[in-house]
Amino acid sequence: MNTLTLAQTEHLINKAISKAELLNIMVNIAIVDSAGYLINFKRMDGAQLGPIDIAIKKAKTSALFGKPCHVLGEKSQPGGALYQIEQSNNGLITFAGGLPIFNANGAVVAAIGVSGSTIENDLVVAQAAIA
Repeated sequence: MNTLTLAQTEHLINKAISKAELLNIMVNIAIVDSAGYLINFKRMDGAQLGPIDIAIKKAKTSALFGKPCHVLGEKSQPGGALYQIEQSNNGLITFAGGLPIFNANGAVVAAIGVSGSTIENDLVVAQAAIA
């Protein structure tokens, strides 16, 4: 499998929405392919507009680097090995809420990004989607 199908991304987004509803939050959810190109996106009713771009960039960051975007954030602090990496690739996000999605062989096939709540909630919603 090289990427997820639209039906698979719909399933993941529905799981994310269910978790967000349990937390009583409204978020934006983006799923991109392994190259960071958008496959599917949903904005929950009432979700803020600003985090639309952030959700997409969280997913893109995780897809391009094959790791949770907050892991890059840990290494991109001043003096860190990846300082200012968020300026590359037309903008990345290096805080929690983006996770890569792997196939059975361990290759990145997609990534999810969630934004609109706290970074802790965004991460929990993203984790629920791919659990």
